[in-house]
Amino acid sequence: MDTEPSLYTVKAVLILDNDGERLYAKYYDDTYPSVKEQKAFEKNIFSKTHRTDSEIALLEGLTVVYKSNIDLFFYVVGSSHENELMLMAVLNCLFDSLSQMLRKNVERRALLENMEGLFLAVDEIVDGGVILESDPQQVVHRVALRGEDVPYSEQTVTQVLQSAKEQIKWSLLR
Repeated sequence: MDTEPSLYTVKAVLILDNDGERLYAKYYDDTYPSVKEQKAFEKNIFSKTHRTDSEIALLEGLTVVYKSNIDLFFYVVGSSHENELMLMAVLNCLFDSLSQMLRKNVERRALLENMEGLFLAVDEIVDGGVILESDPQQVVHRVALRGEDVPYSEQTVTQVLQSAKEQIKWSLLR
């Protein structure tokens, strides 16, 4: 097995509800090429982790760090020789970013109402398996595109997306 350090540290970012159903899943390599295999893996991880208080599991040859809040389970998956602290930094950054974006209301319904914000946040933190950012302030700042003077807490995700669309449109028209 190749144990060379790699920039590609994250294999997947998952969010499951308290029944173990997928709310969000992004896989960065083909460890689980089909949706069927992904769902089986998610079921396995959920059954092994949803009743425990620890934060790290070794499963199917992978390192999984996780955290739960109310009715959500957050998972960051890396290879077995991955540094747990790096994976934990991604997990904490995602959680703290969402916590700010959802005004500390990190639960299933609020998350489902703000999926666009979640997609944008994950893309700011991990790109193709490479960790880009571990500072939640930076993530929230970028997601909010603070080009406007309206503080993020007073903007809705829809406004943020509208602003992003405008900025993209203008950059294309230049």
